[in-house]
Amino acid sequence: MKRLMILGSTGSIGRQALEVVDAYENKFEVVGLCCNSNKLIIEQINKYSPKFVAVLDRDLANEIKTTFPDIQVFTGEEGICKLAEIKVDVLLNALVGISGLKPTVKAINAGNTIALANKETLVAGGELVMPLAKKKGVEILPVDSEHSAIWQCIGGKNLSKILLTASGGAFRDWTKSQLKDAKARDALKHPNWDMGAKVTIDSATLMNKGLEIIEAMHLFGVDVDDIRVLVHRQSVVHSMVEYADGSVIAQMSYPDMRLPIQIALLYPERGDYAFQKYDFVGKSLTFEDADEERFPCLSIAKYCAKEKGIAPLIMNASNEILVKAYLDNKIKFYDIPYYIRLALDKFYQGQRIECEEQIYEIDGAVRTFVEDLINKR
Repeated sequence: MKRLMILGSTGSIGRQALEVVDAYENKFEVVGLCCNSNKLIIEQINKYSPKFVAVLDRDLANEIKTTFPDIQVFTGEEGICKLAEIKVDVLLNALVGISGLKPTVKAINAGNTIALANKETLVAGGELVMPLAKKKGVEILPVDSEHSAIWQCIGGKNLSKILLTASGGAFRDWTKSQLKDAKARDALKHPNWDMGAKVTIDSATLMNKGLEIIEAMHLFGVDVDDIRVLVHRQSVVHSMVEYADGSVIAQMSYPDMRLPIQIALLYPERGDYAFQKYDFVGKSLTFEDADEERFPCLSIAKYCAKEKGIAPLIMNASNEILVKAYLDNKIKFYDIPYYIRLALDKFYQGQRIECEEQIYEIDGAVRTFVEDLINKR
């Protein structure tokens, strides 16, 4: 049985990962679970009997200690990092935001294979994380449906281009004038996927696709110019790989995150449990170029991807604060790219990433700067 650790077990990816565990009754031992403050973790502990738990919220941690005296409970950010250092066969990092970076580094140093669902790990710290993983001989397995698709399709030499598909998000048919007053409640109505609020807003702005471009660059060693974003409304083709001879290989399936999670957790085996199958009869699959004028976050992300260094870090930190502000109805839709550009103008002068501490220092400074801008509106 594979010893499995799940960081972010109460979130969308974490819950679906446990559904995969349920589907493969004799394949996994859930060694550790982790969340911020969601009491759902108590139900998960009852069901999966992990030996270790980490909770950011201290009151919930104390409740778990009292209720489950035989479980070792870690608390706070430091506790999550301690959990990540425990040796397991595979660690699924499904944390949201920059908080996923430090545990990833700890897990790599511990020699844990990582199933990575935390985009920010590679967007903010990919220039450190990927060389460290290579040095330690640690595999980083993609969980995002798009990167899982690319991973499955890459099988030969002479790779020419990655065709990264996007649903287009909730606002794919809105005009620019409509988007000026688009509300967060409308952005959260994703047409194809059931995701957390942060990812759903990023999907609506197409920032999610920008983050995925940077992820793909780190995971597969390609340049930004070799990645093309295609809006694919049906979310059946999860991405494609084009070769020099013009051949294109696509990975297609029903849009269900349990499939890429299953592929990563079972690797190098491939599972045989089909959560849902797609019936192609009578269906159409369409593709169109992304509109970077209506969705400028994508062009900003491409710029940052080309610049590398601290540019993606600044963009990511700004975006996290701005998405929260948009969800709280403090800013408008196009304020997100506007303030990201202001942060880049303020902080980016071509600097490279030199160490992990620098990442957290810049991340904190950018967040403070953007929060101040929002509060002064």
